[in-house]
Amino acid sequence: MGMFSNLMSKVFGKKTEVTPAVAAAPAAETPAETVTQPDDSGFEKITAPDGASGAGDDVTYPVEDAPVEEVDVVATLDAMAAESDEDLDWKRSIVDLLKLVGMDSSLAARKELAADLDYDGDTHDSASMNIWLHQEVLTRFAQNGGNIPPELMH
Repeated sequence: MGMFSNLMSKVFGKKTEVTPAVAAAPAAETPAETVTQPDDSGFEKITAPDGASGAGDDVTYPVEDAPVEEVDVVATLDAMAAESDEDLDWKRSIVDLLKLVGMDSSLAARKELAADLDYDGDTHDSASMNIWLHQEVLTRFAQNGGNIPPELMH
């Protein structure tokens, strides 16, 4: 999730690990005899020991760290907007949201973001795509520890 991860880091203020769209298998499904090896990607490589069924089969699961710290997205973006020379309506416009954080807001960039977020609509209908993108970005912010008020989650 390249472009969305970049957007997350600009709003959340640090390199942010994005929660996958598909939930990982619960830890209870892995045999007790497994060996786990953390790697630099934020995932664990789980390998069944020699002689165990499935030996040599590697399965990768996200590492569960401490709970995600909640970020006040509205306060963060409102503070950015207060410092901006432009009057940007980030609460309703994906174009303005991208501009506010200093990212490319061109149609090509928005199509890239749409692909990054698995948009399955018509990218030639930019109005519909923009509405979907804005809602999806706010939803994903909330899924990753962002405090988004209900009135923005329409």
